Amino acid sequence: MDRPRTPADQRPDADLLRATSRELGLQLSDEQIHRLIAYTDCLEKWNGAYNLTAIRDRSTMLQRHIIESLAIAPYVAGCRIADVGTGAGLPGSPLAIAAPDREYVLLDSNSKKTRFLSEVKRLLGLSNIKVETARVETWHPEPPVDAVITRAFADLPTTFKRIDHLLGDHGVLFAMKTESVSKELTDLPEGIQHTATQQVVVPGRQWGFQLLTFNRLGGALP
Repeated sequence: MDRPRTPADQRPDADLLRATSRELGLQLSDEQIHRLIAYTDCLEKWNGAYNLTAIRDRSTMLQRHIIESLAIAPYVAGCRIADVGTGAGLPGSPLAIAAPDREYVLLDSNSKKTRFLSEVKRLLGLSNIKVETARVETWHPEPPVDAVITRAFADLPTTFKRIDHLLGDHGVLFAMKTESVSKELTDLPEGIQHTATQQVVVPGRQWGFQLLTFNRLGGALP
């Protein structure tokens, strides 16, 4: 960025985030709006050096990353949630800003991206975020997390094989999907129940995505 963003620069972003959050049924404070803008500033600033996202346009970042992440906030449950393969912190960072009473673990094996996330945590004062640099197969949280969120991660059977050890006996997976998953649903492992499919509408977009919810029925997968 050529110069620091001023309050006047931030006003259109703040107006957009206030309007869309209300449309999504979220009540965000001015401080939360400010933190979402500050996160977007960091994403824009660090993107060139760290290749955090293919999106370079700020308005598209807000729509595709911030608002899309916030769109699942009404459906997410759990006190301790892992965002697996978080990349630049999506959707975990916006969700953590929107729900400061929940702990979000941002997990990624790319050390550049987790270095960025550690700086975001420090700059924004996000005490409810924990950053982990590890492959999902080698990370063993103790105690297990209540829920896992994935976004563009893997097909569902593969996802369950890779995240099974993260979840408690009745843990939940929230999977963000843009493509049809009808075949994947027929190949779910035993002990996993598909409990909900939300057709998520993203304000300002003509298309949305699916948020699929799965519950473990207790015990490790066979």
